[in-house]
Amino acid sequence: MIKRVLLNSHFVLISLFFSCVYAQKPDQSTHIYILMGQSNMAGRGIITEEYAEQKHERVIMLDKENRWVTAKHPLHFDKPKAVGVGPGLSFGIEMAKANPNAIIGLVPCAVGGTPIRKWRPGAYDNATKSYPYDEALVRIKEAMKKAVIKGIIWHQGEGDSNADSARLYLGKLTELISRVRNEVGDPQLPFVVGELGRYRDHYDNINRQLSKLPENVPFTAVAFSEGLWHKGDGTHFDSRSANELGKRFAAEMLRLQ
Repeated sequence: MIKRVLLNSHFVLISLFFSCVYAQKPDQSTHIYILMGQSNMAGRGIITEEYAEQKHERVIMLDKENRWVTAKHPLHFDKPKAVGVGPGLSFGIEMAKANPNAIIGLVPCAVGGTPIRKWRPGAYDNATKSYPYDEALVRIKEAMKKAVIKGIIWHQGEGDSNADSARLYLGKLTELISRVRNEVGDPQLPFVVGELGRYRDHYDNINRQLSKLPENVPFTAVAFSEGLWHKGDGTHFDSRSANELGKRFAAEMLRLQ
């Protein structure tokens, strides 16, 4: 009788162990992507009726309250009065089309106006009263509870496009990529950067640095901005251009994968 009780107890413990292990397995059917950078990643394009209706049944997003909801414009919430169409949603839709059996989860983390120095641990952004990197890391870890991070798309650099800052940009970006990959636990995590708009001459200071990234950091790529235009302010992509940039991000992400 005692032996039978011990055997039953042993069986229960083994069952509980395997139940816990199974429960901790990441959801293989969901692919998570992190959206990082400043305002052109957050999106500043006008949300017309066409873009208000843009969505996909297998594309979800982590909202401000860390809830998974259907992805729609605007994805971001860094500056509620300014946010609009960005590249994130079209990126997610293209990734869903390329992976018909997967749910695509987007994690918006961009903060408008932030130079790359604000994307370090402990760095505070006065304009948005936020800690861009620290808060992104909290959201990344929340997303990792659901599934494995499959990649990151990054658009930032307008705030670093003067000649002096641009010379230091590649080193800082390389450090950021290494830091995030370490946090995620994947040294080969695909990281795609987007060129700044080609409509301002000094933006080329950053684009020249971005062009060097793939040869210096493995598993990185650049989404080009050729032919894209601003919404009239000389800084932010218009809705059509932001939407197209998202597709280019997806093409590069798929190539890396």
